[in-house]
Amino acid sequence: ALPIAASIVVPQLNFITNNIFLGHLSKEALAIAGITGVYYLIFAVIGSGLNNGLQSLIARRAGENKMSDIGNLFNQGVFIALVLSLVGILITWLVIPTILRFSLHDEKNIQMSIDFLHIRIFGLPFLYLYQMRNALLVGINKSKFLIIGTAVEALSNLLFDYLFIFGKFGFPKMGFNGAAVASIISELLGLIVIFAVLHWKGINKQFELFKKFKYDAATTKLILVQSSPLIAQYCISIISWEFFYILIEHHGNTDLAVSNAMRNIFGFFGCFTWAFASTSNAMVSNVIGQGLQHRVIELIYKIMKLNIAFALIVGIILNSFPTLFLSVYGQGPEFITTAIPVLRVVSAALIIMSASVVWLNAVTGTGNTKINLYIEMMAITLYCCYVYIVLEFLQLSIVYGWLSEWLYWLSMLIPSYFYMKSGRWKSKKI
Repeated sequence: ALPIAASIVVPQLNFITNNIFLGHLSKEALAIAGITGVYYLIFAVIGSGLNNGLQSLIARRAGENKMSDIGNLFNQGVFIALVLSLVGILITWLVIPTILRFSLHDEKNIQMSIDFLHIRIFGLPFLYLYQMRNALLVGINKSKFLIIGTAVEALSNLLFDYLFIFGKFGFPKMGFNGAAVASIISELLGLIVIFAVLHWKGINKQFELFKKFKYDAATTKLILVQSSPLIAQYCISIISWEFFYILIEHHGNTDLAVSNAMRNIFGFFGCFTWAFASTSNAMVSNVIGQGLQHRVIELIYKIMKLNIAFALIVGIILNSFPTLFLSVYGQGPEFITTAIPVLRVVSAALIIMSASVVWLNAVTGTGNTKINLYIEMMAITLYCCYVYIVLEFLQLSIVYGWLSEWLYWLSMLIPSYFYMKSGRWKSKKI
């Protein structure tokens, strides 16, 4: 799980790095980074849904010792990813400006968001190809190589953020939009490095990656059937989060800036939780491929205990030093005072999430991804109703708004747990 965590943390490190620099630029920039960051995350999780479906298939073929199928699965995944990235770029340029003008209240916030996203979205092809590489390396149990690309991307984003946002060492001073340019460059560099590693380690040759890169309708259909419920699930989830941030924007830039900081903290520490979730997906699928269905529940409990232990440690650290974590954004005392109660709610949500994602991704590993989608739709319905009533209708503080995370993750945990315990997944073939 640790190398997987390192790879998942890359987009979150980019978000956090961007937001720390933008916090020192202005409160408005930090506030708007919440809306633009979550919007880009919508497309990032579409890639994650494709990645997880593909990963499950690769792990199943590895468990069945069908190594010849893995290269073709990867190649078709790359083809699908490039098509999805083109769709994402077109939507961002043609549709999103109208939606933002309709949903946001502040004209300056609207224009800053549009200008940023028109640049940032061009990093999508690089991110998707990066995620396909994740699916391959995790699926074939070579996750240790993920760390190399991760390190390159994180360090280059830190450097280029500083150069482009503030215009240092002769680089243009781009302010808010500089964060978008820096992220694109770092995604490209990370992608180049990790594919060089695949070539250097002979993985390209072993699985014939790109050697027979032609369209395979049957394999493409298999990937889409496996991944589309996950793509829909993740997309619905993050769209609801964007809805949450739009409602927060109606409360003013201070609350929006605080919520953006919470997203960074939730996202960063949640990466380690999601790493165990990804491990649950791959290992459950692999164990089923070996014909060891009777060991699956035992495996899930082992992963869940590790995940909860990590989340408890994170919760203790966050609640012991809240001011330390919040001061990096360069905001005043009002920001920190508003943020501390929210931080305590978020840290508790991380613990609930640590159990929920393991059981949910175990469902993914069984191959019955439609169940994931049904669970997500139920949870999102409850979530959206709650945040609208609390934030828009009752106009309560954002502390109560963030309690929605408790409701959401409990709504995911309970049905996932009972589905896996029921054993109905044992007859599923992929």
